Amino acid sequence: MRFVQLPLQFVRKQSTALSLFAPALSVPFSPTCDFHSQQSRLPVFASQSRRVSLENCKMLKYLNQTEAINVDQELFSEYKFSVDQLMELAGLSCAHAVAKCFPTERHRRVLVCCGPGNNGGDGLVCARHLALLGYTPSIYYPKPTPKPLYENLLHQCQRMDICSIAECPNVQNAAGSYDLIVDALFGFSFKPPVRVDFVPVVELLQQTKLPIASVDIPSGWDVEKGKVNECDFEPSLLISLTAPKLCAKHFKGEHHFLGGRFVPPALQEKYQLNLPAYPGSEVCVKL
Repeated sequence: MRFVQLPLQFVRKQSTALSLFAPALSVPFSPTCDFHSQQSRLPVFASQSRRVSLENCKMLKYLNQTEAINVDQELFSEYKFSVDQLMELAGLSCAHAVAKCFPTERHRRVLVCCGPGNNGGDGLVCARHLALLGYTPSIYYPKPTPKPLYENLLHQCQRMDICSIAECPNVQNAAGSYDLIVDALFGFSFKPPVRVDFVPVVELLQQTKLPIASVDIPSGWDVEKGKVNECDFEPSLLISLTAPKLCAKHFKGEHHFLGGRFVPPALQEKYQLNLPAYPGSEVCVKL
């Protein structure tokens, strides 16, 4: 680029002419380039951007067993949530996570395996919402919990014509009858060994080639150490509820979602959960 040196007299005339427009401007006018003033602002913007970036990079917390129990207890005692209230929200989250990963076009027939505790209740709710989402769920519930909450959840499924099966299918029958298995057997309170009533379904989970979606914790996994017991299957989808547990660090499946969009901000802050933001009005978020 060539630079032409202008006569000094011409420069002075141009400067004078430009100054006539200065009062009309909202900021002080300068005939010189504003490059240096913009440069002076860059460190401010950079520091703000870095601060936002650091806030977004806070590490998601993985709960040990004691922390998981304490968070649940505070939801019940301090925030007065009821078990059925949280179960409904958790099961809804699970159904939506399943729908995101396994569309009805290829995975319409779902076997929902339910255990005797809260995980089983989450599974019953999940089955009901899967039916509403266009799936054809079947429930295997080998040891129903004799409490009104669980009896009502099962009754709701029956009134919606959701099939319940009395016997656990073997690997071959499951492969011909279902496209997906939802594992809602055991939660973070599980202690080995597996009881006799659940041996057939655990063997199915270990041997099947069907994709498995596990609710909160893959059944039989140690809540902190992962696959250390006889239950050593690997689900394709893990739906952590409230916050992921330490065992989720050992999860190597394709899909990991967080569900249960009900944790109050103050409780999140108290336990430094650093949960990710749920997009829009979604009830689950991919981790």
